[in-house]
Amino acid sequence: MKEKDIDTAWEQLSFEVAQQKARELAPLLDEILPGGAVEERIYGDLFPHELDGYQGPVRLSGYFPAAMSQQIKKRVAALLDQLSLDPLDVQFSALEHRNWAAAWQERYRPIPVGKGLVVVPTWLDNPYPDRLPIWMDPGMAFGSGTHPTTQLSLALLERCLEESQPGRMIDVGCGSGILSIGAAKLGVNQVLGVDIDPDAIEIASENAKTNRMSGSISFQEGSVKELLVQKGGSDGVLLVTANIIAPVLVDLFGEGLGDLVLPGGRLILSGILGEQLPEIQQNLDRTGFTLSVQLRQEDWIALAAVKD
Repeated sequence: MKEKDIDTAWEQLSFEVAQQKARELAPLLDEILPGGAVEERIYGDLFPHELDGYQGPVRLSGYFPAAMSQQIKKRVAALLDQLSLDPLDVQFSALEHRNWAAAWQERYRPIPVGKGLVVVPTWLDNPYPDRLPIWMDPGMAFGSGTHPTTQLSLALLERCLEESQPGRMIDVGCGSGILSIGAAKLGVNQVLGVDIDPDAIEIASENAKTNRMSGSISFQEGSVKELLVQKGGSDGVLLVTANIIAPVLVDLFGEGLGDLVLPGGRLILSGILGEQLPEIQQNLDRTGFTLSVQLRQEDWIALAAVKD
C-alpha cells in the first residue's frame, strides 16, 4: 500500500504505575505506541518466595518514531488524565540510531477477524483474498486492530450487519476509524465517527482515504453531549459502536449514549474487563437495553445490546 521510511530516529517512553492499574493501561498504550508497550515488574530486593505476593509498581515502556513525539506525548497525557493516573517519573528519551522501524514492522502481520474481515498493515499485501481488507497502520490511534477490544468490536459489528443492514451508524470514540471503515466495507451507507481528540479525527480521515471509504464516512470532533445537542436529541440511528474503556463507557451512558440508538437498534460496546461487566450491565438495564451477544477474548469482553 504505502512506502514507509524505515531509517528514522526513534524515542522511548518509560514510567512507573501502580500494579493494579497496569493491566488496564498497558493494552491501551499498545494502541498508541507503534512499537507497543513493555511491562516490567520492579521487584527490588524481594526473596523468591515473596514474588507471588508482589504488589509494588510496574514500569511500562514503549517506542515510537521521533517525528510522532508531539502527538504521542499529547495522547499519553490525555490517556493518563482520562484514567486519573499520576505515574512516577515519566521519561521521554532518544534511542541509539538503528533500523528500529524495520524491526517494528516485522512484528506485525495481517489479522483475520470474524468470518470475513482482515486487518492488514499498510506496507503488506492482503494474503486472504476471500476476506475484506481493512488497511491500518498499527499504533497510529486507539483501535488499530492489534488489540482484543478492537477485534471483538469488529467481530460483533460483522455479526450484527449480517442480521440487518442499517442505513446509518455512529462510531463513538472512533480513534483510528477502524470500526467506521469496517462498517462501510460491510455495507453501511452513512457512517459518522466522533472523537474528542482532534488528532484521532485527522488520522481516521486519512485511514478512510487509504481504504477508499471517504465517500461513506464522515468524522467530526465532539462528545456524545454535543452530538445530541447537534441532532436535537431526536435523530438517532439503528447502530452505535463504542470501543473505549469501561470507566469512559459509564461516563458516556451518563451523557446520553443510549439516546443515540433508536428503539429496536443495537449498541456495540467493547473495552470491558470481567470485573467491570456488572456496572456496564446496570447501565444497559437503566437505559432500556437488553443484552443479546457477549464475546470474550483473553481478559476482555465485548457486548451487543438491543434497545427495547
